[in-house]
Amino acid sequence: MVHDTDTRTAVSRRNFLRTGAALAIATQIALPTGAQAQSAGTIRRRISGFSTHRWQNHFSSIGSGKILVDTQTRSLHYWAPGFYKIYPTSVPLSESLTKRGRTSVVQKRVGPDWRPTANMLRRDPTLPRYVGPGPDNPLGTHALYLGWTYYRIHGTNDTRKIGRQSSNGCIGLYNEDIADLFGRVGVGTQVRVI
Repeated sequence: MVHDTDTRTAVSRRNFLRTGAALAIATQIALPTGAQAQSAGTIRRRISGFSTHRWQNHFSSIGSGKILVDTQTRSLHYWAPGFYKIYPTSVPLSESLTKRGRTSVVQKRVGPDWRPTANMLRRDPTLPRYVGPGPDNPLGTHALYLGWTYYRIHGTNDTRKIGRQSSNGCIGLYNEDIADLFGRVGVGTQVRVI
């Protein structure tokens, strides 16, 4: 019975986050911008914590696709020609664990395995030394390995983490969202974390 309640809570929270993202996009598109907004007396507001971004403000071209991670709004933005999608994420626990800047996807893995870093083990010596693919794996079902050592965009089997500061440096997505992104992204895709 507890499992059913937990599942409904996770699904409700997931639907809430996705609905908020859709509303944020619809609100941003419907509102006038720039001088039009000022002359009309309109104030731009976000619904939920998500806000849209323009790829042109972060990349010189869209190419075959680009990823922007916004750690403030805990969202990942993916653009490809004719396509834009926002995914809710988890972000690092603290500023010291947050890496910002530009990198790229250097490897993709379905069913990744996980080993804690030396720093993770210092912070929590009770962590297992190795977790293989499966329901106990903190990387979930898919992982995009970044050019920065130990940093990944990956799924999570603990859906309570999404929308929160909960990681040791990685960006976490719902397993179905990382599976979707995984299918769209190739090795070499540029990533910017702000």
